[in-house]
Amino acid sequence: MQFIEENDEDWVVETIELLESMTEISSLKDEELDVMGELLSNLYGTLEVNQMIKDGTDKKEAMNAFMKRVVGSIDK
Repeated sequence: MQFIEENDEDWVVETIELLESMTEISSLKDEELDVMGELLSNLYGTLEVNQMIKDGTDKKEAMNAFMKRVVGSIDK
């Protein structure tokens, strides 16, 4: 979250686009794709939390709400 606050949301979007494009490289190993997937999840989460904050949700509350959803999806 600190990165998106200090820089620009567009940087995060461009990073997502780059990583998604890179996942198409046929020579990537499964472990590398797993890392990229984790990074993409984190970046999308950052955008989602940032949007909640823009919509008026307190930063701490937005982050907690997102983490509850992540933990809830893992438990299923």
